[in-house]
Amino acid sequence: MMLPPVEAAVLQNNPDFAALYTTLTTVILNPDGSTKNNPTAKERKAIRDELDKHRLTAAKQHLLTHAITTANPTPSETSKQALPVPAAAGRRTRPLPRHNHSGTSSAADQQLPPALLDLLLLLPPLLSPSATSDLPEPTISLLLNNPPFSLFPSLLPTLTAIISTNLHASAVHLARLSNPSTNPSFIHRTIPSLPTYATNLLSQIQSRQSALTKCRLSTASSLGNLLAGHSVAITHLLRSLESKHGPIARSLEFRAVEMALNSQKQEQEVHLALWQARRDTYSPEAVRALGNYMMHLRDAKARLAEGVRNKTAELEGYGVSLDDGNEEREGVGRRRHSKSDKGKERTMREMARVYREMGRQVEEVRGDLERLGRA
Repeated sequence: MMLPPVEAAVLQNNPDFAALYTTLTTVILNPDGSTKNNPTAKERKAIRDELDKHRLTAAKQHLLTHAITTANPTPSETSKQALPVPAAAGRRTRPLPRHNHSGTSSAADQQLPPALLDLLLLLPPLLSPSATSDLPEPTISLLLNNPPFSLFPSLLPTLTAIISTNLHASAVHLARLSNPSTNPSFIHRTIPSLPTYATNLLSQIQSRQSALTKCRLSTASSLGNLLAGHSVAITHLLRSLESKHGPIARSLEFRAVEMALNSQKQEQEVHLALWQARRDTYSPEAVRALGNYMMHLRDAKARLAEGVRNKTAELEGYGVSLDDGNEEREGVGRRRHSKSDKGKERTMREMARVYREMGRQVEEVRGDLERLGRA
């Protein structure tokens, strides 16, 4: 028996209970649930010691009974031979198979008296308390006063040797199980340490059970935390999906689509209104007039370009070149002006300047005359 473990979450959520549980497990109670400060501890210890003695006696009796039982010959061999008569008990012999630790018969069988074989067959059923209590007193007296039980004192040394050999074989078998890595030649040396090994094994089993229970509780707590984390993640996922595909999101999406369609409709209406305004503003007659005016402007532009070319050619005749200094931009092959042409150009420019100056002076004199005439 051991104290029931408590989950860490329970202790964490209940500090008062955690303090009480710690006090109980460390100060008041032992790991097996017994009280540490018990006034009747001495009496209980005496009772436990007495119980241990009775357990030891019962264990010895069980081992002895088991050794005698396993030393019996097989039923197939006993069925082939009859029970011996008392007079021939010292002369007739019968082989008894020796049982090793694996339960099989050895090849080297001892030659034992038939009375001893009969004793090995009849003694194990009588060792149980229930067998002797069910038999009446005359029957028990008849069994004990006749062979093979009447020959028990003479058969006791041989019987003891057989039982000892069987017990030793069982002990060797246990020692081999407890020490599998030991050399078989030295396995008999580990027999005295079997009680200590069994005690340590029981204590290890108890500690491992306690550790396993704690690990199970820790695993259950971790599993609970993991499931809680999964539930939180699923909650967030559902909220995300609801915000993306829920009724509110769908309503916003529909409203956005409606706004986009309204914008496209208004854009088309604006285009239609523009075309209608253009149609109302520019009648067919106005369109034809504008077309004629555009052709007129195109012709005027062509005439103006032609006039510019004529005037340019005329100026070039006077030695004035408007394209002078732009030879590199307009390509190779343009003729350079000679020094005389450049002199003529300067003369013409000077004449034009003088003409403009004279025209300006004439305008000034005319203005002065007009002012004098008014005066």
